Amino acid sequence: MRILVFANTPAHVHLYRHAVDRLESAGHDVLVLTREYACTTDLLDFFGLPYRRYGRHDTTAPSKPQLARELAEQAGRIVTESVRFRPDVIFGRGPYAALAGTVTRTPVVLVLDDEPGDFNHTVSRPFADCIISPAVTRRDLGDAHYTFDGFKECAYLHPEVFEPDEAVREYLGVDPEEPYALVRFNALDALHDAGLEGFTRDQRRDLLERLGERATVFVSDEGGEMDLQDLPARQYDLHPALIHDAMAEASLLVADTGTMVNEAALLGTPALRFRGTDDHEYGEFRELERVGIAEQFDEYDAVRDRSLELVGDPSASERWERRRREYVGDLVNLTELLVDVAEAGGSLERVDPSVRRSLHPQPRVGTSNRGSSASD
Repeated sequence: MRILVFANTPAHVHLYRHAVDRLESAGHDVLVLTREYACTTDLLDFFGLPYRRYGRHDTTAPSKPQLARELAEQAGRIVTESVRFRPDVIFGRGPYAALAGTVTRTPVVLVLDDEPGDFNHTVSRPFADCIISPAVTRRDLGDAHYTFDGFKECAYLHPEVFEPDEAVREYLGVDPEEPYALVRFNALDALHDAGLEGFTRDQRRDLLERLGERATVFVSDEGGEMDLQDLPARQYDLHPALIHDAMAEASLLVADTGTMVNEAALLGTPALRFRGTDDHEYGEFRELERVGIAEQFDEYDAVRDRSLELVGDPSASERWERRRREYVGDLVNLTELLVDVAEAGGSLERVDPSVRRSLHPQPRVGTSNRGSSASD
């Protein structure tokens, strides 16, 4: 089979990388279409995935004429590459996957998470043959929408998939028992981040100064704007492919971005999310809070104080790891599911019944489901 995968962000690379490896090992022809954005192509190179670029995404906002020209050029490249590749099934999300499926008359599988509904979903949904999302999703995306018990991060952080690099402390230059914290600052430049604000400049400095008094602090600044010269913190400078290994060994993760909080929680690392001005209720975070492996805060003082409390508590990591073992092992290994759906050409009717049992038709709006009842 010929399988086309869209990986537009670093998170998408992680989502599909094990499935791509498995499919190639089984003799299938796989192509990843991607764009230059953050470390996306760095990750594709690191993991040795077969890819071609269709464009780039800059963090600076282009003018309307520039944006229109860039979108037209990217659409043209996607059409060219898709027609040339002749896929049997397409995986992705948003209008690009929909476009590729339309011009090649190929089944499209959308793998979504619990982000707010937006233009991307509105455009792509009518073209999807199959939509897969976590069971905590609280949206009704139609008859083709199926859910699974887990998170999109289960494709690469499920215990059956993730194998930590035990040398990561050596790479970071920290001692075997030395506590360290990871702090992630969001660039907030994605479409779904429009109008949102996270940590302010003063809050960032205050958090790093206070955490630095209790632990070694590594900063992952997506926007690249933080000057750490006079702060008790170091730039996280390992290859981005090692971030999950570093996260697994950390005593704490604090962030104003969503994905890394999900990841740390599933790895058993105390994970705190500062919501800032984001008042959307995400099903994933509600579920992670319900089982006690992530916490969210609306006020800066609260997240700062909780950070200091946890990083100074030597038993916190053990509690989080115990909760992780009790919860994560029962979740769906999403890589296994993606491989089976791909080999079935995107048709759930052709998926092995044992696999199909892990997928559930999304209840129509107004009926109960796991995500909506977790904290009602």
